[in-house]
Amino acid sequence: MQSVVIVGASLAGLASARALREQGFDGRISVVGDEVHRPYDRPPLSKEFLAGSDERLALETADDSALGIDWRLGSAAVALDCGSRSITLASGEELVADAVVIATGASAISLPGMRKAAGLHVLRSLDDARALRDELVKGARVAIIGAGFLGSEVASTAAGLGAAVTLIEAAEVPLQRVLGARVGRILANMHVRGGAQLITGATVAGFRTRAGRVVGVELHDGRTVQSDVVLVSIGSAPNIRWLSGSGVELANGVVTDRRGATSIPGVVAVGDCAAVRDFTTGQLTREEHWTAAATRPAVAIQVLLSGGTSVDTFDPVPYVWSDLYQQRIQFAGRQAPDCAIEIVEGEPASGPFVAVYRRAGEPVAVLAVSSPRLFARWRRQLRGR
Repeated sequence: MQSVVIVGASLAGLASARALREQGFDGRISVVGDEVHRPYDRPPLSKEFLAGSDERLALETADDSALGIDWRLGSAAVALDCGSRSITLASGEELVADAVVIATGASAISLPGMRKAAGLHVLRSLDDARALRDELVKGARVAIIGAGFLGSEVASTAAGLGAAVTLIEAAEVPLQRVLGARVGRILANMHVRGGAQLITGATVAGFRTRAGRVVGVELHDGRTVQSDVVLVSIGSAPNIRWLSGSGVELANGVVTDRRGATSIPGVVAVGDCAAVRDFTTGQLTREEHWTAAATRPAVAIQVLLSGGTSVDTFDPVPYVWSDLYQQRIQFAGRQAPDCAIEIVEGEPASGPFVAVYRRAGEPVAVLAVSSPRLFARWRRQLRGR
């Protein structure tokens, strides 16, 4: 193998390049990115950066100069020919390689009418964050559609800046699917204590505008949430349209096994665009978390360099964290509606706590609020299982 093209100048893309060198690959590495920016850290975009911090976002370190990457930025990949291992860019340029790493990430889902008025935002990229940051001023009326982790983080940041924040969530309990109803209600109370208004069980009918700018969010129940700034945070869609007709199996993402291998030999996928198939249930899961993007490329690169014979698999215990109202939220594992939730430490109504999720008496997930040591202990138990 003499050359590898990594499509996606992201955390997963950079981690893939590092893994190639660490595992002995000395050929050509090209990294394709649709943005003009080199890889940057996304978690601060909804927190410190959005609050006005100029902290360093670049993911590269001084050591990365030794990677010898051929950067191809500002021109997205538009097609992949698996037969010739060639990638066509929007500029018309064609790159040919012996192997391909797909790390194209995902894009924010928008709502109809968003392009018609100023003040309507999504948050996925550095440019998105800059545009939103410019409008988060003290006293601004900010409506956030979607109370998932990202929407909740922006609500926390905006409230801290002195904005009047309203969170609009379609489900009756925020984060219920991920964390369960009981813990979702606990985190919902954090918004109330933090000064944000929370409207649940509400869906958006449209936007009210005046002179080309948004002035409100119209709900299907007839209410209008007055707003100067609106963030739509209702999920993401994997960036896989460019792979249509390539022969790579697609299903709400690039389908891979638990090593990152796709349906095409010599092509692996990592990061937010990868839909990993559970070999026991057949279920596909996209893990859109920093830790997955940072750690899984090393496993996928083993597959490439071994010619597909590597047997190492991804860490089976997913991990995600968030920062809300000066509290660190950590969650590991997977919960389901049949899980029993036990508060094993602390008091959820007033301070730090740890909740353990059990199925058939066995721990399958753990959530902690500002309790890192105890969280780490329970997380090790999950990994041991």
